[in-house]
Amino acid sequence: MTLIKAFLGALVAFLVLDGLWIYFVVRPFYDSQVGDLLRETPRWIPAALFYLAYIAGVIYLAVRPGLAASSLATSIAAGACIGALAYGTFTLTNYSVLKQWTLGLVWTDIAWGTFLTAVVAAVGHIVARP
Repeated sequence: MTLIKAFLGALVAFLVLDGLWIYFVVRPFYDSQVGDLLRETPRWIPAALFYLAYIAGVIYLAVRPGLAASSLATSIAAGACIGALAYGTFTLTNYSVLKQWTLGLVWTDIAWGTFLTAVVAAVGHIVARP
């Protein structure tokens, strides 16, 4: 039950924060950088699969170890590492193969993924604490 609470808390935090980020910050930035590559509306099923799998990974790799160690800092640090790696993989791959991908997009994506995943891991940890 503890990990289910962590998953649900982290998922809500992720959806709210990432939704605000995408709508207010990244969408206009992406439009100006790579607008012709973007769909008018996202494919929701692959997006949902990503969100569910990503949060499950954050719970397993960051929140669970943090709870086991009774350390919020452990969850946050592991979350930040996961975020930097995951978002870095996405954006550096795009930068290597897409002409229009810019260093601005690279740094923005890595910074956001690091911050977002650290916060989401913290929320999952806090919600799941006894």
